[in-house]
This record gives sequence, C-alpha cells and structure tokens, in this order.
Amino acid sequence: MTSSSKLTRALVGTAMGRVPADTVILNGRWVCVQSGEILPGTDIAIKDGHIAYVGKDARHTIGKKTKVIDAKGRYLVPGLLDGHMHVESGMVTVTEFVRAVAVRGTTGMFVDPHEIANVFGLKGVKLMVDEAQMQPIHVWVQMPSCVPSAPGLETPGASIGPKEVTQAMKWKGIIGLGEMMNFPGVFMGDKKMLEEMAITHAHGKTVGGHYASPDLGLPFHGYVAGGAEDDHEGTMLEDAVERVRQGMKAMLRYGSAWFDVASQVGAVTQLGLDSRRFLLVTDDSHAQTLSQDGHMDRVLRHAIEQGLDPMTAIQMMTINTAEHFGVAKEMGMIAPGRWADVVLAEDLNNFHADMVIAKGQVIAEQGKWKVNLPKFTYPAWAKNSVKLKRKLEPEDFKLQVKSRASKVKANVIGVIENQAPTRHLTFEIQPENGEIKVDMERDIAKIALVERHKGTGGVIMGLVSGFGFTAKCAVASTVAHDSHHMIVVGTDEASMAVAANRLARSGGGQVVVKDGKVIGKVELKIAGLMSTERAEVVARKAQSILEGFRACGCTLNNPNMQLSLLALVVIPELRISDKGLVDVTQFKFIPVLEE
Repeated sequence: MTSSSKLTRALVGTAMGRVPADTVILNGRWVCVQSGEILPGTDIAIKDGHIAYVGKDARHTIGKKTKVIDAKGRYLVPGLLDGHMHVESGMVTVTEFVRAVAVRGTTGMFVDPHEIANVFGLKGVKLMVDEAQMQPIHVWVQMPSCVPSAPGLETPGASIGPKEVTQAMKWKGIIGLGEMMNFPGVFMGDKKMLEEMAITHAHGKTVGGHYASPDLGLPFHGYVAGGAEDDHEGTMLEDAVERVRQGMKAMLRYGSAWFDVASQVGAVTQLGLDSRRFLLVTDDSHAQTLSQDGHMDRVLRHAIEQGLDPMTAIQMMTINTAEHFGVAKEMGMIAPGRWADVVLAEDLNNFHADMVIAKGQVIAEQGKWKVNLPKFTYPAWAKNSVKLKRKLEPEDFKLQVKSRASKVKANVIGVIENQAPTRHLTFEIQPENGEIKVDMERDIAKIALVERHKGTGGVIMGLVSGFGFTAKCAVASTVAHDSHHMIVVGTDEASMAVAANRLARSGGGQVVVKDGKVIGKVELKIAGLMSTERAEVVARKAQSILEGFRACGCTLNNPNMQLSLLALVVIPELRISDKGLVDVTQFKFIPVLEE
C-alpha cells in the first residue's frame, strides 16, 4: 500500500468513526473560504496531520487518546499563506523567519531566494531548499530566474541559467520559477529568459512575474505572452486591472516599505473585479516588522482597513494562493484531505492568532512556541562572502570632475518613500577644486557601490537625494538587491570609508557612522544577508540602524529598505551598479556628471 493510499484509508476511517482522530477541534466558527461562508458550531477531526472530517459533530471520531481542543466559538481560519517573499529581507535564516511568523498564523510561504543566489548561485539556493524542508510549516522555494537580474548591467557573485533551472526543477520543495525580473529580456525575446520559463512550464510549475514598468503598452503585452503568471510590481489601480485582465494574478504587496495594497485594492472594492484573481503578499519584510508588527496577520489587518471584506481578504492569502501554485489539493482551505493548517482567532476584523495548528500539530499558542524548531548549520563558506581588495580610504569616495567647467549637470537617484521605484533627478552643481561635494541644503548625498564578491577593488560613485541627511555621516550595507555588492551612502568621505571597512571586517550587514564613530550595526555573516540570531535580536540590532539614520537627519519610514534597492537595476528609474549609473527606463548607462 502506498503512503498516499494509506493516508486516504486512515482519513476515510476517521471520517466514518472507525479510526480515532489524533486531534479534534470542537465548537468553532468555520471560515469556509471555498464557499465564502462562516459556519458556526463546526468541529474538525484531524488524522495523520490532515483533516479527515469537518462538520457539525465530530464526537464520533474521538477515541481514548484523541486530543480535544475546545474552540469556544473562535474562528477556524485556514493557515495564512504568503505567495511571494524573500526570507533574506528579514535578515534571518529560514528557521528564524519561521520562528517569527508561524506563531502569528503563517503556515505556508513561497520563498524566492534570489538574494543568496546572487551571492552563491545554485549552491546557495540548495542551502535554502534543504533548510525549508525541515520546517514545521510549509516552505516552498521558487528557483531564482534572473542571476544577474539584468545581464550586462551588473556583475553578481554567481550566475544562473537554463541548465541550473532544469536541475533545480527536479528537487523536492521547488514550486516554480522565481520572479522574472528581466522583463525587457522577455519582451525582446531573450533566448535564455524564455527557455527558463519554458522549462518551468514543462515541469508543470508556476512562473513568477516582475514587470516593474508603468508602460502597459506592447512591452507589457509581450511580457505577459512570455508566460509570467503573476506580478507584485504594480503600484497603481490600472496596474492591477490590466494584469488580471491579461490572465495574471495581481499580487498586492504590503511589506516593510512597499505599501501597494491601498493604491490597487480598488480594483476589487470599487470596480468589482473578481477577487479570486488577487493575492496578498509581503515581498520584503524587515526583522523589526516581523517581530513587532507581524507578517501575513499584519497584511490581513491592513487589507481590511483598506475596505476589503474579511472573508475576501482571507481568501486572497489562503485558497487563492494555494490554487495559484497548484497546491489547493493539499492546503489553502479547511476541508477533508488537506493538511490540518488551522488558526484559531477571536476576531477577523482585528486578526490575531490565539492558536496555530500546522501539519496537524499545535505549534503555537498565545504567541508562544509549543514545538522545537530544527537546527540547521550553515557551512563556513557561506559566512565568507565579503572580499575587499584592500582597506578603503576617504579618497576612494571622491567624485572627480574631468573638465574645468564652472557648473555640471548631475544625474541623481531620487528616493521615493514607501515605494520601490526611484526618480531620475537632475541638478546643476558647482565643482569645488575639481570635485563634486555633497549638498545637504539641497539633499544631495554621495552613493558608492563597492565590489565585494571577487575583490576587484572597484568603487563606483554616484549621487542620491531623498535621505535628508543633516550631519557628517555614512551608512554601508551588503544588502543591496540584487547583486548584493556593498553600497555606501553618506555626506562625508571619511565616514564612508570607516563604514565600509568596519562592515567588511564584520562579514557583512549594515553599519551607520556619524562623525567618524559607529552608532549602529547589525551583523549578517551568512552571504552578507542573514544572521543566525533570532528575529527579535536582529530587530534590536537593526533598530540601531534606523536610529542611526534618524541621528543623521533622515525621516523616511524605512530608509534601510530604500537603501537596499538603490542597486536594483530592474526597477525604474535610476540605479547604481558595479558597472556605472543605470537609466532603467532605457536600460543603458549614463554619466553621473554631464560636463
């Protein structure tokens, strides 16, 4: 007898009362996402980690050893699923991410590890897959598609192509292809990109999308024709509408810094589009957000505040997500045959998890863990990723003017608060002794990208506006999507050098320097992206980074998340890479200074 038929036999036997249930939940209010109803007085019988019976009376399934849980009229909600996220953005490992979010009701995550893939390639992805398989909740991995994210525009620490995608599609735990960020490559017919998507479809798996352009004309249609099945990069109402009309699932994200639910949810609440074509996701959640505010429970509360009916919002992070990834036969609803992933909660409008059941076992109650989490050891090579050729000096961060012009036109990266895109700003600047200085009155700071994968010694300089720095300071980070070189912003070359060197010695992370002294630091030794410490510990250290930003005069909501995207050369308008300043609207390099 196969394991599948053995399970089916056990579930049938329990449903009929012939085989005692392992656990029975009595007297709950069933949030039946498959029918859109809330049914009071519901019992659930669980056998071998799966749901065997859902109905008015499960007493016939109770045996001498059956664990009985009285729901006392609380809501029985399917475990919450995050359909698009990056563990590395939480600055913690998979296990520590699970520790932070599962107690809040998240029982499933669809993880795209393209951050660690940009540092270590396929072997980095395999580390994440192996750790994911050990978790008490469901963690699927999407094989990263774009390493580098934009070939020719940046140099990551590794590369991934069709060969690696083919290999990974055979691994247990791989659910599909991660976000296809090279959208120009797709609509221009790039063979490599289209082959990766075709390989994924041939394996019957889902292709994640990433169309980060406001152009909904022919390029958008070409991208959709390439096979991407979802997209989380929409920021406007029409973005959501057009994606759904073209057969994609619109992923509305609410992460630590990307607030795109409010601007797009009107597609459902105002225009009446079918909500089953929409998913709620986080994309990027910082450790502080996870430990202090929550994960998908936070997204649920926010979505309801934006006008979504609680049932609709819950569907958008349970059954919609499961159906999208082809796992609705296993989860996404409370129904027989599915994994017993159930969250007990008092209030749907102000959702907080009282009890979390995942894979049939009570894993958390009142925010406290009831089971042990796995121990996963990262190899030494994963903690040795910051390679600088030499100690950096203040002179490395000077921006020289080649001509003797009295004024030059500067192309400046403009930060947009709470959004991933940037603005292409231009300023006229007067050189001083042949170099460009910062201008705090006009909010113009320096930005540097320091190559850290091969130890080439390369330092690319640029200018950035939007941080509002008012002091001599610098912030350095090895979290710099997607190539994850070291990125440094600041108003003082000496502080920039101190920050970069200190960060290199610590093995990666983020550092804030003010007046030559380190005032904030979080160590991220794994790939320069993740810590092995718990999320609350990382959150406390990351808090020193945010406090450091504020001490430097920055008032942005989540400036370290904004900083981390300044090298992301697949989102308009202006970014910096190890090869120069990139105009993402045209996918070409432009000079920082036009003399």
